[in-house]
Amino acid sequence: MVIRVTLDGRPVEATLNDSPAARDLTKLLPLTLGLKDFHGTERVADLPRKLDTSGAPEPAAAKVGDIAYYAPWGNLALFYQDGPSASADLLILGHLDVGADQLGRATRITVEATP
Repeated sequence: MVIRVTLDGRPVEATLNDSPAARDLTKLLPLTLGLKDFHGTERVADLPRKLDTSGAPEPAAAKVGDIAYYAPWGNLALFYQDGPSASADLLILGHLDVGADQLGRATRITVEATP
């Protein structure tokens, strides 16, 4: 699924996978969220509600540019460094085609559905 994403007002290419959680995220669009740093690895933002995690794919370790959902806290995570080892609590939702430097400095994300 192709989505429209802007980081600090700058458009970036992005796609979501076809997981139940990614499909559920699209039901919340459009979203504009403030981002904060977490552990020097990812930018995080709280979502308005928790996502459906049924039928989640096998856990995978997050890579630079991955859009993920951390189920226990219900937040969105954008990785600007490779993440820790795979965890069933962290669901990869998609990927941003953006450099680690730009992503690591981002303070605001807007996510919209494409027509």
